[in-house]
Parts: sequence; structure tokens; C-alpha cells
Amino acid sequence: MTQLGLPEGAAACLFDLDGVLTPTAAVHAQAWGTMFDDLLRARSAQTGEPFQPFDEVHDYDEYVDGKPRADGVRSFLDSRRISLPEASVDELAERKDQLFLDLIHTRGVTPYPGSVKYLEAVRAAGLKTAVVSASKHCTEVLKAAGIGGFDAQVDGNVTEARRLEGKPAPDTYLEAARMLAVEARRAAVFEDALAGVAAGRAGGFGLVVGVDRAGQAEALREHGADVVVKDLAELLVHG
Repeated sequence: MTQLGLPEGAAACLFDLDGVLTPTAAVHAQAWGTMFDDLLRARSAQTGEPFQPFDEVHDYDEYVDGKPRADGVRSFLDSRRISLPEASVDELAERKDQLFLDLIHTRGVTPYPGSVKYLEAVRAAGLKTAVVSASKHCTEVLKAAGIGGFDAQVDGNVTEARRLEGKPAPDTYLEAARMLAVEARRAAVFEDALAGVAAGRAGGFGLVVGVDRAGQAEALREHGADVVVKDLAELLVHG
């Protein structure tokens, strides 16, 4: 397994979707920004407080990335000391979802070439693979990106149906390992989100790989990443 950058005895690789396999994290961040900025501008007009826009890097990474949509809404609103009824939280989450879909359909999805190369090498080595995403549109994104064939998929729909706790809790990754019939210590987690890395560490997985797409290598390590790379192809050793 050394050619894959994995510990000996590794039997499965569990991949986050947005930011690890596909560059859709940036699309999510843009959708969140549009949705929250509309809300914040309206509140600024009502209260007279200065308009402070949603930061698509810091606020996205800190409050919403990797989390179920409603949890992300609550987390960011809490950071701004904004309290809204649960119905309003749900409406904002749905609005963000629609904005994301509109952007995906407009732009399309191209997977990271290095991730595709690594995924192919993992499968060639006979390891099981799973995709783990907070998104309810995981299947749609995978289809648009032209990547599939995973042995298991835990997305927002599965999380909701099975009442799993979202990241940073380890539930979704542990569920993927269970579906693959692989112990957590024999599985590797690949994540770009701070919450996702924390989930991998909390689940006791054999290796947690942080994928640094946003210049946050140190933060990924602080949240529990064993290894940090900018691209999954860096893990491949040819010999």
C-alpha cells in the first residue's frame, strides 16, 4: 500500500465529494454567499447596522463546509448573533440548494484529474471505495462529473433517512465503513473540510488525509489530519 500512501493493511478509501473529488466546494461557497448576503443586506437596511458580507473562504470553511445545510445555516447565523425561526432556517437552506443546482447546471462539473488518477489506482489495487458527502445531490454531481462505481455512498439523503449526525461527528464515515464491512482502523478518510477531517479523527480511522485546496494546511493538521496534500496524485509513488 506504500505506493498509494496508505498504511499496510488498508482495505478501503472513503472520499469526501466537494473539494476532494470535484471542485464543487467553490460552487457551494458561491451559493452560500449569494444566499447569506441577500439576508444580511436586508437586515442591514432594517437595522442600520453595517453590511458585512459572507466570506466565501473563512466563513465557508469555519461554519458551513461539510455540514448538513440546515446545520450550516444555524452555525453561520450564530456567528453573527442572528436568531431566526426554524422555518426560516429551512427556507434559507432550500434557497442555497436551489442556487447551487442552478450553478451546477450552468457550469457543469469537471473532476480533479489527480483525484481521478488516484481513485483509479486505489481500485486497481483492489481496495473498496466509498463517497461520503453532506450533499443531497451527490449522485447528480457524480453523474455530471463522469465518475462513479463506488462500492458505497453516504450522502445527505442517507444521513437524513438513517438519522446520522453530520460532520464533524464521525457517523457518516463510520456508516460508510459499515456498508463496506471494513473496520475503521483499516480505512482511510480523504477530506478538504475542517469538519470532515475532525470527523475522520473522531471515528478512529487508520489514516486521515487532509486535502488543502484553500491554503489551510495547518488548520487541517490541527483538526486531525495525519497527512496534508494539495492533490491526491501526490500520494502516488511510482517504483
